[in-house]
Amino acid sequence: MTDSVLSAVQNHPFVQGLTPEHCATLASLARPVSFPSDALIFREGDERHEFFLLLSGRVSLELIVQGKVLRVHTLEGGDELGWSAVIVGSGKHFQARALEPVEALSFDGYALLERCRADTGFGYKIMHRLLGVVSERLQAARLQVLDMYSPIARRAGA
Repeated sequence: MTDSVLSAVQNHPFVQGLTPEHCATLASLARPVSFPSDALIFREGDERHEFFLLLSGRVSLELIVQGKVLRVHTLEGGDELGWSAVIVGSGKHFQARALEPVEALSFDGYALLERCRADTGFGYKIMHRLLGVVSERLQAARLQVLDMYSPIARRAGA
């Protein structure tokens, strides 16, 4: 772990309220990664098990429906990507594409989950934060559905 990785972890909103020891634990599992603009970070259904803390750039979460790409959500520096790698350990539910150059910290979901099991205090804090991310994403999806299917949107021809 380098000082720059530790600093990036400590400054990310995901870790606010974690102890310095927990930040160091998380940083020890981190690997800096970058993606150029328009790069596919992962595809829907991929069996990749990475969790990311986005440091800069923007990422589109997309669904492919009848050959069309539908943007479901846009993430940016300070957000998290790939929570399912830690919580459910299954394939990706969306496609993720870099909308501009992205800098992030990558974590192996299996290694992070194992560390959570080994240190339950750390694990509780991480899982609590991940469930907050899930809740936020569900709320965003709910608002998007309401926007798409509300009577006002239908009258406007949406």
